[in-house]
Amino acid sequence: MLRKLLLSTLLLGASLLAQAAPNQAAVATAHPAATAAAEKILAAGGNAFDAAVAASAALAVVEPYGSGLGGGGFFLLRTTGDTPRYDFIDARERAPLQAKPDMYARDGQVQRELSLNGALAAAIPGLPAALVELAEHHGRLPLKTSLAPAIALAREGFAIDRVYRERATWRLAALRDDPESARLFLNQGEVPAEGYLLRQPELATTLQALADHGRAGFYYGAQAERLVDGVRRAGGIWTMDDLRGYHVVSRAPLRFTLEDGHELISAPPPSAGGVALAQSLGILEQLPWRDAEPVQRVHYVVEALRRAYRDRALLGDPDFIKNPLQDMLSPGHLAVLAGSIDPQQATPSSSLPPAGTWHEGDHTTHFAVLDSEGNAVAATLSVNLPFGAAFTVPGTGVLLNDEMDDFAADVNGANAYGLAGSQANVIAGGKRPLSSMSPSFLESTDEFAAFGTPGGSRIPSMVLLSMLQYLDGQPVESWPAVARYHHQFLPDMIEHEPDTFSPEQIAELQKRGYQLKRLDRQYGNQQVLLWDKASGEVQAASDPRGIGTATP
Repeated sequence: MLRKLLLSTLLLGASLLAQAAPNQAAVATAHPAATAAAEKILAAGGNAFDAAVAASAALAVVEPYGSGLGGGGFFLLRTTGDTPRYDFIDARERAPLQAKPDMYARDGQVQRELSLNGALAAAIPGLPAALVELAEHHGRLPLKTSLAPAIALAREGFAIDRVYRERATWRLAALRDDPESARLFLNQGEVPAEGYLLRQPELATTLQALADHGRAGFYYGAQAERLVDGVRRAGGIWTMDDLRGYHVVSRAPLRFTLEDGHELISAPPPSAGGVALAQSLGILEQLPWRDAEPVQRVHYVVEALRRAYRDRALLGDPDFIKNPLQDMLSPGHLAVLAGSIDPQQATPSSSLPPAGTWHEGDHTTHFAVLDSEGNAVAATLSVNLPFGAAFTVPGTGVLLNDEMDDFAADVNGANAYGLAGSQANVIAGGKRPLSSMSPSFLESTDEFAAFGTPGGSRIPSMVLLSMLQYLDGQPVESWPAVARYHHQFLPDMIEHEPDTFSPEQIAELQKRGYQLKRLDRQYGNQQVLLWDKASGEVQAASDPRGIGTATP
């Protein structure tokens, strides 16, 4: 069957049939407070897009380690109708206009610390603009209404939990180095105890300004001047033109039809994740993965991932480079990739033509919302490393991202993780860095499913494993719970969670030529939902690794 790669502006070869509406709404987020905020807005008459505003803003308050007004993200939208419409809001951060390829080099050597901590590491935030875009062009309720739960959370406070403590411990030194971050997110220089009430009155004021004035409440006027002044005083290079010039970009989602009738709707560049998912699924459907015993299935999945991750250094910000998507997702190219897989032995990455890749922080957040009309949002948000650049602009409560580290600061060498740079992802003023964030839908005439997770470069492999659970007919609860493993071409090894493989399975994989690296912790925090269109039944699930909640 001829596979089709389509942009959202084109019709499917056969349109999806109109089905019964969901019998109720569904929400899955990484924090109970964000789930509650989304539910409150749905109960007030809002749609999925209003609920997405509420969830995003609430997460910005209670998960400063994962997202925030000082960060950005991707929003994948489904608008219900006889033929559903899909939209993609690119709210990825942009490099300041004064950014240069060598801005982190000192005496000819890249100083990676400069792109990780402090004001110079911060790109221009996109999340505030995305919240305004969702409310004004997709939602039903005023921004004031949808932001109210987050404003209350910031003003009244929330109780510190185990996840906050873990992430703050990882970034304790960087948080201590910035007086404003230390004041807000630590307690007398130490990680707050569980149950400690964390209030952010300055952030509440900033959120209120956004609620009252929309874009002008963040990107213009006195608030913008405070942001720029605070960044420049701390050694950053932001200007008022950077803030005034920031706009979200509405892009055509990546769409890829599978042979079984499902369509993947996912993130296009500047995400590399949607392309990796499409390539991996396209390779796997040519292999007997469903009928394979566990080790053989791992072999097929790893070899598909190896080839998909090899290709992704070809990608970059589509406003700056031409991405060869048609070639990368063509049936001929995918057939060649599938045909190069030995059924029994690992393919050494060194035997494949090299392609660069990059490192990116893995502590983002994700949520999914479906309303009772069939509108849906899958969104992945980030500030890059936990607590971003660990720099908070004084007087604003805005903790800034360190997304500049997602660019290739050294295209001729490798970063601290041994990953090669990519010319397509080189730093340039106004450019968006490449990302693996992959909010995704799988839809057929019978069902609709939403997927996504934080996890940096591991995002596509996590989402793929969850999608395979769905395609294999497994229950919703198993999708985010499935044991995880990952391969990204370089380094040439399978990373896996502590309990993913038995000793016998490890021995068999090693016999096939794989090197394995057992991680000392679990990773990811996936949020998923499923709508059976015939019955109207809706299910949702939150990753058991986290503290999130899902309803129903």
